[in-house]
Amino acid sequence: MAKTFASSGDTEAKAETFTEIADGVYALTAEGDPNVGAVEGEDFLVCFEARATPVAARRWLGRLRERTDKPVRHLVLSHYHAVRVLGASAFAAAEIIAHERTRHLIAERGQADWESELGRMPRLFEEPASIPGLSWPTLTFSDRMTIPLGGERELVLAHCGRGHTAGDIVAWLPHERILFAGDLVEARAALYTGDAFHDEWATSTLDEVAAFPARALVGGRGPVVVGEAAVAAAIAQSRHFLDELRRTVGEVHGRSGTVAEAFAAAHAALAPEFGGWPIFEHCLPFNIQRYWDELGGVDWPRVWTAERDREVWAALQG
Repeated sequence: MAKTFASSGDTEAKAETFTEIADGVYALTAEGDPNVGAVEGEDFLVCFEARATPVAARRWLGRLRERTDKPVRHLVLSHYHAVRVLGASAFAAAEIIAHERTRHLIAERGQADWESELGRMPRLFEEPASIPGLSWPTLTFSDRMTIPLGGERELVLAHCGRGHTAGDIVAWLPHERILFAGDLVEARAALYTGDAFHDEWATSTLDEVAAFPARALVGGRGPVVVGEAAVAAAIAQSRHFLDELRRTVGEVHGRSGTVAEAFAAAHAALAPEFGGWPIFEHCLPFNIQRYWDELGGVDWPRVWTAERDREVWAALQG
């Protein structure tokens, strides 16, 4: 029996959990839906991620306003995927910050990605007609950027290397030792790698992420992780997922097998540990196709369209 396409059959709302990780540092998680966060400065807020629509973003902001009425000065987008960014207009932020490669990705594939992700995850697009258009950064950087928060506190934005996309950034609070890792790390949730650079992500990029001495971590999906050992475990889990995917697909590619055989091998290796985690079945066909492309010499990810999504799904998961 064919499986329901991507997350189109996931129609049940997820319970949201608001966490104050430290004084003035917040996260909202939702059983494997995309996470969002915020950090208070002296007289302003920095928000991290924007959700899929302004309607969804305003629900998060409503929870945040129960704690603070400070205006949003900076909205930080960890990377470009439509489900993460198209709610940006709700924040009325003075600056929208992203990596310079993220701006390139929006220009290259923004509309196609929007249509792709709407088809894959319709539940997350609450009132899609409320989206005014693509979310564009007003400020970009290439390596590191520091936002003074007041007193001795600061927020450091850093590009750790190519990984989940070409332009992922993390947000680091050195005073509190809290890391917002975006989709470079997931906590008890499967990884999406359809636009990834697998070999760099699994090695040098995660090495850079692990170098932050974090006591707490907010990944792209899953619960807030607290404690140095738990942070290390979340990073190791993400690396293990990537390593097993690379190993199994690489073996099939190396013996001149087919991408369908690679999908079957990767599914058999990963499902016992990750199969029950959020979006595993949704992501895997797109993940395998992307790494297969990389092994074939396609360095820059091919654009996902709604039509290509269905073709790959039917060939591998359907």
